[in-house]
Amino acid sequence: MKGWAILSHGLESGPQATKVGALAAVAESLGWKTLRPDYRDLDARGLADAAAPRLRRLLDAIDAIPAGQRIVLAGSSFGAFVTGLAACERAVAAACLLATPMHLPGYPRPFALPHGMPAVLLHGWDDELCPVAEVLAFARRERCMLTVVADSHRLERHVALAARQFGLLLEQAGA
Repeated sequence: MKGWAILSHGLESGPQATKVGALAAVAESLGWKTLRPDYRDLDARGLADAAAPRLRRLLDAIDAIPAGQRIVLAGSSFGAFVTGLAACERAVAAACLLATPMHLPGYPRPFALPHGMPAVLLHGWDDELCPVAEVLAFARRERCMLTVVADSHRLERHVALAARQFGLLLEQAGA
């Protein structure tokens, strides 16, 4: 086993969602164990009120992995937001972020990643929920790999690309 990939789903989604499922399949095919926390019970609270409990659940999942294991995080939308915050609080090898919001209305903390941490971002030019300009500015400031595609927030036409990029990130993290 190369390590653990912890994958966080978006709002109005679940652990078996298409994007998270595709990323998990790639990770498992490369010899990584996967974990997909279920946040659905928290999401009824709304974005601002669910953020801290989502983050706590993700941190608890990270903390449950035995010391010394390599951990890579991935998330989609709301899951990407908490993935970045968790990466700031725990030692993880890398992160893959899809359709990432840079802030949540009513939540005091903006999105963040540890400076210099290997990260891959995928975002849609036509994302109707998370403005692409904000993600471009973040990626430029942090020097993250960013792929912007002709798609909406759901990235429905680019699930396979997301999975391929995640696979490359895992190969790099496992080397």
